[in-house]
Amino acid sequence: MKKLVVLTGAGMSAESGINTFRDANGLWEGHDIMEVASPQGFRDNPELVLDFYNKRRSQLSKVLPNKAHHNLKKLEKNYEVDIITQNVDDLHERAKSSKILHLHGELLKARSSAVNNYITFQDKDINLGDLAEDGSQLRPHIVWFGEDVPMLEQAVEITEKADILVIIGTSMQVYPAASLINFVQEETPIYFIDPNPSVNKNAFNNLTIIKDVATLGTDKLLQMLSH
Repeated sequence: MKKLVVLTGAGMSAESGINTFRDANGLWEGHDIMEVASPQGFRDNPELVLDFYNKRRSQLSKVLPNKAHHNLKKLEKNYEVDIITQNVDDLHERAKSSKILHLHGELLKARSSAVNNYITFQDKDINLGDLAEDGSQLRPHIVWFGEDVPMLEQAVEITEKADILVIIGTSMQVYPAASLINFVQEETPIYFIDPNPSVNKNAFNNLTIIKDVATLGTDKLLQMLSH
């Protein structure tokens, strides 16, 4: 069975109603990104940061996986599917995909603000004064700007083995996630699904651009891969 690796970004979940956070002027929900997505921001104003992610977590409980999430599950009938996602939501899990790696953390987990290895399930608000087992303040299990991406090495290993690479709803501008495309073997077919594709058609030998939103684009992908 061929190995199909899927890289997903914010555009994957947008049709479920999840805000992509960053608007045209670079703000996230009216906040400077470094205020709510950096270790320094958390040190300066932990209450603001906790509140920001509490709102994201609350929003997540009100949305459902969309057709694109379910289409990726359908691909498991004919392919060994590995999903590497930049998204911190659990919509791939709720669509019952089997193998999911979260590069940038997960909204439904919390961790110690002192060490990375104390991680716990968290579907309720995190408040100032909520402590991890080591006595430090609990924080969202999110990879912030300036922090290491602990799952990157595993993501590279998965991508290197891809027989087919599919990229959905990501600008390929956020590093190191954007570098994963460079780890596929030279002739590996690449399908890029995005309404505003940021990849040049000539950038890779075997690139197919599907200029569409995730739901319609994955419908087309299913048809292409069934031939």
